[in-house]
Amino acid sequence: MPSVYDVLLERGFVRQVTHEEALRELLEKEQVTFYIGFDPTADSLHVGHVLPLMAMAHLQRAGHRAIALLGAGTAMIGDPTGRTEMRRMLTREAIAANAERFKEQIGRYLALDGERGLLLDNSEWLLPLNYIGFLREIGVHFSVNRMLEAECFRTRMERGLSFIEFNYMLLQAYDFLVLHRRYGCRLQMGGDDQWSNILAGADLIRRVEGAEAFGLTFPLLTTSSGRKMGKTEAGAVWLDPAKTSPYEFYQYWRNTEDADVMRFLALYTFLPMEEVRRLGSLRDRAINEAKKVLAFEVTKLAHGEEAAARAQAAAEALFEGAGDGEGVPTSVLRPEEVGEAISILDLLVRTGLAPTRSEARRLIDQGGVAVGGEKVESITAVLPPEKLQGEGVILRKGKKGFHRVRIG
Repeated sequence: MPSVYDVLLERGFVRQVTHEEALRELLEKEQVTFYIGFDPTADSLHVGHVLPLMAMAHLQRAGHRAIALLGAGTAMIGDPTGRTEMRRMLTREAIAANAERFKEQIGRYLALDGERGLLLDNSEWLLPLNYIGFLREIGVHFSVNRMLEAECFRTRMERGLSFIEFNYMLLQAYDFLVLHRRYGCRLQMGGDDQWSNILAGADLIRRVEGAEAFGLTFPLLTTSSGRKMGKTEAGAVWLDPAKTSPYEFYQYWRNTEDADVMRFLALYTFLPMEEVRRLGSLRDRAINEAKKVLAFEVTKLAHGEEAAARAQAAAEALFEGAGDGEGVPTSVLRPEEVGEAISILDLLVRTGLAPTRSEARRLIDQGGVAVGGEKVESITAVLPPEKLQGEGVILRKGKKGFHRVRIG
């Protein structure tokens, strides 16, 4: 049976790692406590968080102990990594509310039972810190010159880097030290843009505790066409079903580019690699079957098997004339919102199929909008209330954007 490190390597999770052979040996011989941090700067996780959650799940399934660290403390500052300007400062109340939403979503991927997995919050030890004491114990181990060489800081120097953000690396390193002291944590993982922060934490443990700690980063994924993973014309693809419905989530993965199918099956599902390679080797129209498997498996993990099945049935109803459309995103309007009639332009914006009325006009002018299978010919087209009774109508944008509208 291959080691879990080899599993991560084969499936494409490993970008950079400290002391590779020593980490491989450690993972083979001992139960290792590891962690990844998730700063609750939004009210939901998104597709970009799925890859680290999958890596954690592989390690946990191999018998290692996971720590999902909610960064309610570090979110008070904001990570400058990958940012061209300072993050908006959030209130404690907003951060706490976001963290509560993260808990349920992380729990779909990891067992957080206190033994196999822990869910912790770094505000527990960061918010009570004494600043002078922190500088004397932790700050003394950091070289400003070395910090400025880190990619996360270097790219911000021209635009300006605030002092509050400059502290972020110290706080993330301190998280690793606290987790090492309290829980024996020896491995921190994260996206490749976190490499400098992870190295800082491992080095801090070595300096303060005289112990060896490890770091591992994942590749920052883009699609074959260069699009950032989890980004669409409508914005981010969220794990919260109220922000991105299971159907929309399913369709995001169903629309994967052919060249990405094998890679995404390896990273985002638990299918055996033999099956991943078989599905990834399909070509032409047959590759669509692999995309259906990918979409179903990823949606099942994020939203449960029942929601994935409904999303799949809705997609088949709309695209193949099979199954039912129960899982199609639906907007329910009040009678007073419709009045004597409601414009198609308003419906396109209301349903999110178009971000603005001007974009809705462009779509109609180009023949890209249909209602109930009939192309909308005019930007002045309206729907009377009787058309929206019962099951309502299906509004379509292009070939793949569907939304049901009805009166409730």
